Amino acid sequence: MGKGTDAVKSAALGGDPLTLSGCRRVHRDAYCQAAMAWNADSSDEELMLGYRNGDVGAFDELYRRHKGGLYRYLLRQCRDAAAAAELFQDIWMNLIRARGTYEATAKFTTYLYRLAHNRLVDHYRRSAHAVNLSVDDQEPDGLAAIQYDQPDARYERKQRAARLLELLEALPEVQREAFVLQHEGGMSVEEIAAATGVSRETAKSRLRYALAKLRLGMSEWR
Repeated sequence: MGKGTDAVKSAALGGDPLTLSGCRRVHRDAYCQAAMAWNADSSDEELMLGYRNGDVGAFDELYRRHKGGLYRYLLRQCRDAAAAAELFQDIWMNLIRARGTYEATAKFTTYLYRLAHNRLVDHYRRSAHAVNLSVDDQEPDGLAAIQYDQPDARYERKQRAARLLELLEALPEVQREAFVLQHEGGMSVEEIAAATGVSRETAKSRLRYALAKLRLGMSEWR
């Protein structure tokens, strides 16, 4: 994600086609002052409002918090590293372009993953894949519940993890997305429903089906 990361953060700093280090030199004073203003206690919504008002340090903190989860979500959905990297960059660019219209009417993660969901739908349409993307409920124990009672042996742990990934990839797109949004994005049922444009009950149902299939697959593996 190196070049894509530089491009995203260059755009966040005002669209200057410089490298990340060059952008920081150009905007050094504003960037450093802003960076000191934000910390772990600042909410995502406060950061996005700050960025909307021109604070590039706020974007830097948002990007730091969410880049990993968003990339893993995209990678698990499209299962292609190159496509995931391209989508990752596009989504952040879309957020940058839309920053002037942002309103904190929902959680920032809902806003971000709604952008991601829409971009994925467009990606699948262009790729001529007939898929319906949606998202599911938060069951707090999610992955932890599936991975309970792990043996101590390193080999068996690796085998268990590999089996879980196989099962995850075998899920229907809508169920996998529900699970990944809950596990990677930490999203509630309501947030997943809002991010993907489905009802709460639909979101909840998809997540439950995903968890049931994963648990069954893991129990049969043991």
